Amino acid sequence: MPFFIIAGAVNAALAVALGAFGAHALKERLSERYLAIWETAVQYQMFHAIGLLVIGILMSTSLFGPSTSLSWAGYLILAGIIIFSGSLYALSLSGIGVLGAITPIGGVAFILGWIMLIITAVKFGR
Repeated sequence: MPFFIIAGAVNAALAVALGAFGAHALKERLSERYLAIWETAVQYQMFHAIGLLVIGILMSTSLFGPSTSLSWAGYLILAGIIIFSGSLYALSLSGIGVLGAITPIGGVAFILGWIMLIITAVKFGR
């Protein structure tokens, strides 16, 4: 499904851009603590962007093909990027601590997305 390949590539590009922005533009503006939080957001965004690319490739008809469980995996990982990394970016820039309470929701979405990928692999591996 090209959607997940595009979403993965867009998120990978954004992770590179946001990583550079953090390293250069925010280096003097954020405390070490908030810069570390920013870097965590960038890392998780990039890791999961690669996951989206893999899901898109697996949806190819020559591999697993379109699958409901793969679609769920992709949408959950995309939601995880938005919620997990997005809340950490916002926390870093604003210093509003309550935003950290949203981050675990994104983490759960990541975990569920990976579990859906495992289910797909088991289903197609038979």
